[in-house]
Amino acid sequence: MSRLAAALTWLAFPVYAWQGLGVRRRTQRMLPAQGPVQEEIAGDEPAIALLVMGDSSAASVGIDRAEDGLARNLARLLHERTGRAVNWRAAGFNSATSGQIRDFVLPNLAPEPWTHIVLAIGTNDTKNFHSVPRFKKEFGGLLYALRAKWPEVRVVWSPVLEFTRAPAMPGLLGRILEVRAQEMNRMGARLCNERGAVPAPRLPITDPQAGFSDDGFHASVAGYRAWAEHLAPLVLEDRP
Repeated sequence: MSRLAAALTWLAFPVYAWQGLGVRRRTQRMLPAQGPVQEEIAGDEPAIALLVMGDSSAASVGIDRAEDGLARNLARLLHERTGRAVNWRAAGFNSATSGQIRDFVLPNLAPEPWTHIVLAIGTNDTKNFHSVPRFKKEFGGLLYALRAKWPEVRVVWSPVLEFTRAPAMPGLLGRILEVRAQEMNRMGARLCNERGAVPAPRLPITDPQAGFSDDGFHASVAGYRAWAEHLAPLVLEDRP
């Protein structure tokens, strides 16, 4: 039934386009957070080498300081829970889709020996009304490319958040995108299971007003902290 619902959202495309343009006009376009995108946290050896890559959430858009973003919060939690040194890097970009990360970001990353990779990707694929087959090709290709470049790395994918919980989303637009997000997440989880990655559960959003930034779409400082706390156990787990 959900696949049929996703197909039927194409009938609602004029509503999506009209309300989407309204949201774009009203919403302030925010820049990535200021601060380092890579850093070392001293601790015991062997060190954890953490790469967080993806869209604007990986770039900590929505807040002022990079140290309050997803990558730095996650690195801090891994260090606190293991006592190990953590070398981390954030490779995130505004409006990036799975295909853009696969084609333009991954090929330009040095082959550093990452031990853990967190993917925060899929929101723009959904928001841009990409089809599920296109997402399968692009996100699936990204997983293949990561495995080819770093065959031993642990890859954790954070799926698309609930559009209906974002304060910036009008009700109908949020419901249309949420139907599509569920299909994207279903396909993404299947691809992760087939290609050696770990699909995380969706981040539960209990307080949208606290969890989202002023634009009502990106995470706030509290939101990024909660997101990192949600992912940390999966990143550290030895088995999928």
